[in-house]
Amino acid sequence: MATRIRRPIVAGAFYPRDAGSLQRLADELLGDRSAGGAPLVGPVGLVSPHAGYPYSGRTAAAGFRSVAEIGTPSTVVVLGANHTGLGPAVALDDHDAWETPLGALRVDREAIDRLTDGGLAVDEAAFAREHSIEVQLPFIQRVWPGSVTIVPICVQSSAFEALIPAVDGIAALVEDRSALLLASSDFTHYEPGEIAKRLDRGALDRILARNPAAFLEQVRAEGLTICGAGAIAILMAVSDRLGLDQTELIHYTTSGEVTGDQDSVVGYASVLFSGGSND
Repeated sequence: MATRIRRPIVAGAFYPRDAGSLQRLADELLGDRSAGGAPLVGPVGLVSPHAGYPYSGRTAAAGFRSVAEIGTPSTVVVLGANHTGLGPAVALDDHDAWETPLGALRVDREAIDRLTDGGLAVDEAAFAREHSIEVQLPFIQRVWPGSVTIVPICVQSSAFEALIPAVDGIAALVEDRSALLLASSDFTHYEPGEIAKRLDRGALDRILARNPAAFLEQVRAEGLTICGAGAIAILMAVSDRLGLDQTELIHYTTSGEVTGDQDSVVGYASVLFSGGSND
């Protein structure tokens, strides 16, 4: 059977298409970091943004550095936002590998099989035009070059009850693994800078408190434009089950800090979830 590879769709837009240029940019953003160290003893979690690298790259890089200081995962479960609305609340990908200009990352097919056995569905439509997972991959490739595998999952911003089967399956999957659980999300979209910061501070308070149901209710009630809210809620719930009781805001910024335009900005945050076996 031929290997099925998911080709990049936003290379040349969100990040450079040329491999050398991409490597140099990623390394510049990441700066000094501890990489290639001992394996993670247990899972850790990270919220990471997925905008174009000139806008959110430093925030994303700061988050990846914080994980690298703890250890090296063998698997990265990437919980992407679902911007298209296609597919179920939680969708699994069926490719064998995902490609970027830096090469291919192998999908952990055993993990996909375990999650489908637990009732989650494979749905390629959710991934066909979705960039939120892809934008994370070059950082993974530069921080942990080698044998790291990925588990791509696309998540809609659904009611928490619709996400519980995914929480059950993912928690069982990663509880004994050297795994990074990565939720890909930007925060407030297209509000004036001070309003965006205020809205994001309220949302981050809920995230840092690891209360996924309250966070999703806040998103609904306040009409927050956090595109990966469902992915973040799954990360929060799994972290709570696994005893990752230390949360830290690693970095926050807005697009206005880059463009100088504070009239309409997008917010970006990286949040680390740690504790448990990695203490």
